[in-house]
Amino acid sequence: MFQLNKKRLAVVGCALGLCLPGQAVNAASAPPLSEVKVLKVESPACGFEDIVPGQAQTRCDHGPTIKVYVLEVGYGRQPHVTLDGFEVDGTRSPVCAYSNGNLNDCSVRTKVVGYVYVFDLKGKQEGTFSFSNQSINAPGNRMSTQLYIK
Repeated sequence: MFQLNKKRLAVVGCALGLCLPGQAVNAASAPPLSEVKVLKVESPACGFEDIVPGQAQTRCDHGPTIKVYVLEVGYGRQPHVTLDGFEVDGTRSPVCAYSNGNLNDCSVRTKVVGYVYVFDLKGKQEGTFSFSNQSINAPGNRMSTQLYIK
């Protein structure tokens, strides 16, 4: 008898669920872009060069095999990335924040707060590297960064 009542309750609950207007599920919205910056430039000639805020060009002459690491905090649509006006392809990996606020690799129990992009300049030796993106949500702001790579 107990099993029968549970089944009836389930049927009635499902029927009511179909008849009543649904409730919207509230989910946290994606954070808008709040920062984009070049983190590092890598090459065999110089290793990893950290880029500090406000730095307009690399200190080292990197040579022909260059990778550029860019941090994007928030969620952008589709980045536009160039070296001297020519488009550059790259890969991205999510970054997450732990309770202490530091950005880290993501695990199952952390929140994605942005991405690290890696761009391989494929034999190009120098030029102005530019990265820009627009937020996927309000306020729809566009953020950009650029760096002259020697």
